[in-house]
Amino acid sequence: MVEVASRYRERPSRLTDAVVWTNTNATGAPALPVLPDGCMDLLWSEGRLLVAGPDTRAYTADGAVGRRWVGIRFAPGTAPSLLGVPAHELRDRRVELADLWSAATARRLAEQVGAARDQPAALEAIALRRAYEAEPPDPILRRIVGALDAGWSVAETADAAGLGARVLHRRSLAAFGYGPKTLARILRLQRALAVARSGVPLADTAFRTGFADQAHLARDVRELAGMRLSELLTRA
Repeated sequence: MVEVASRYRERPSRLTDAVVWTNTNATGAPALPVLPDGCMDLLWSEGRLLVAGPDTRAYTADGAVGRRWVGIRFAPGTAPSLLGVPAHELRDRRVELADLWSAATARRLAEQVGAARDQPAALEAIALRRAYEAEPPDPILRRIVGALDAGWSVAETADAAGLGARVLHRRSLAAFGYGPKTLARILRLQRALAVARSGVPLADTAFRTGFADQAHLARDVRELAGMRLSELLTRA
């Protein structure tokens, strides 16, 4: 029997294309890995505000008993304009918000979240205020994500977006943290996991989600998640 380490909860945010979540390590058992999904998060834990950049590999959070994380997860391409930093500068990193904004502002906001009776709502309010002040994400980014998530090739996506291949790659680095080929691979993995978790046989899952075969799916899971597909599905 697998010991469940975390109590995870999430809800849709009032901010478009975002999710508010909390996670508490209940037992001290190893936490489940956070898999690449193209998203970025604003995080609060133990009095600190941090930003989680877009991942290219699985990330395992602190396993201390009782540690609580509060976060807001931004859909691919939506966080850089809000945070004021290109996504590729944060790829595979967790950084203090004070490294991106002024230290005084980050400290004041962290104290507000820590003192709030509803910490998820307080963190969400920070993101909502920031989104109101910042330029909205370019609508073309949503179209790029939609095309890649639908299984379109990078060339087809570039044509549909009216961009050349080099411009698409440059825009993708700034918005998503990596090029469109990597983003497509990550989105495909997430689609496959959702299908597999619904009970579809793995060979059928691979076929439905654009993999050459089940072995191709298994290789991508090992490379991106750091474990075997069977282990990942069992632990999840």
